[in-house]
Amino acid sequence: MTDQTEPAPSAEGAYTRFCAVSELPPESKKAVRIGSHWILVCHTEGRYYAVSNICSHATRPLMMGRVRHCTITCPVHGARFNLESGAALNLPATKPIATYPVRIVDDWIEVML
Repeated sequence: MTDQTEPAPSAEGAYTRFCAVSELPPESKKAVRIGSHWILVCHTEGRYYAVSNICSHATRPLMMGRVRHCTITCPVHGARFNLESGAALNLPATKPIATYPVRIVDDWIEVML
């Protein structure tokens, strides 16, 4: 389920609050619109990864895709992307998806755009 509210910017300005850490337990994911960007944060294998929520092949949301071994699979055509680098790992996708730095501050997950 996506949250369509726009989080408030953090005090530093470079990072934006995404959601509270408690809202993203291990092996879960959440998509939020920040300005004009749909960002997907996945909490898997003990790390947080922030990527574009839009598949580079079909311009479809990745939110419902399966996350496994630090990859996400597009639920529409099966293209897989590396969560760390954004690289397209198989056809039909040939272009990477955007990735974003993530940090935890005061029990908030923040993403740099």
